[in-house]
Amino acid sequence: MLEQSREATDDLFRLIPDEAMYDRPIAERHRLVFYVGHVEAFDWNLLRSGGQASELDRLFAFGIDPEVGCGPSDTPADWPCLKQTRRYVAETRELVDRASASATEQMLHVAAEHRLMHAETVAYLLHQQPYGRKLRCEDPPACDAARHAAARIEIPAGIARLGCGGGFGWDNEFAVHEAPVPQFQVSRYKVTNGDYLAFLREGAAPPPFWVQRDDGWMVRGMFDEMPLPFEWPVYVTHDQASAYAAWKGMRLPSEAEFHRYAYGAAQEPDGGNLDFRRWNPVPVTAGPANGFGLSQTASNGWEWTSTAFGPFEGFRAFPFYPGYSADFFDGQHFVLKGASPRTAHKLARPSFRNWFRRDYPYMHATLRLVGE
Repeated sequence: MLEQSREATDDLFRLIPDEAMYDRPIAERHRLVFYVGHVEAFDWNLLRSGGQASELDRLFAFGIDPEVGCGPSDTPADWPCLKQTRRYVAETRELVDRASASATEQMLHVAAEHRLMHAETVAYLLHQQPYGRKLRCEDPPACDAARHAAARIEIPAGIARLGCGGGFGWDNEFAVHEAPVPQFQVSRYKVTNGDYLAFLREGAAPPPFWVQRDDGWMVRGMFDEMPLPFEWPVYVTHDQASAYAAWKGMRLPSEAEFHRYAYGAAQEPDGGNLDFRRWNPVPVTAGPANGFGLSQTASNGWEWTSTAFGPFEGFRAFPFYPGYSADFFDGQHFVLKGASPRTAHKLARPSFRNWFRRDYPYMHATLRLVGE
């Protein structure tokens, strides 16, 4: 379980040249070297039974989530050298391997999934890294970009089942419950770059991954800039998603509405653009539809909802990780559902809840429109 998650993060760290390890691709996040030490420190701090934490155990213990524009002010000299960091990683991994033999299954799931979450975090950090400061990988050949036709699907009134009903889940996934959802309409496809271009021409701000050049708009892919792919989903902030929806006379779905259209008929078949299969999106028409006829409800980009991140009834924080969810029940973070190309398959389960600030511009997050 943990070994497979380690492979995901180890593969990403190999894309960072030594001279770039102290870069900070996103001003509001730690330097890249932090994440190399953090995933090991988290495992050890979680699984060790007693004993005094070392200086590096504490240094690499916690990430940060400041408001946009309020980043940290540390310097590269505030972090250990690469040789010391890598020695810490190797020694700590040995300690974790010994401790994992007696760890509970829940603790091992926490360690494995935490690492997979950070694999996605490092991926979007690398997306912001200058092209000359990371090693290059190639995507598989792109599928044909069939032109999508704007269409709305009627979702009949019914019951949305939210929460985790069995197996491992994070504290905010419990408890399983049902919510009645009135009839509504939803767009068959995620909103595309081509869709959003019309909004930009009406005066909207460009999405975070767009770049204007002399010959027009480009999109910043993971390893190349390219002419705007009109049929890719547009990646936007929650504020931009809400504004676009209002411009179209529609709105973002609630978390319960997402569950209704994503899982109310049949779950989307496996094979979508997730689980580290690609670095970039694919056209919104790619892949099979779910039971309601909707495309990509569990892949190719997280979907923003209108639901502020908060507890379900009966919420109880993990005693060994009390701040995992509760620290973000502040009305400033909004729930995302589904998965992006860099989301591990096990995190694409129906009950999993992602969340970010409404103006956070770096996530691989898109939108789908709903209306009455």
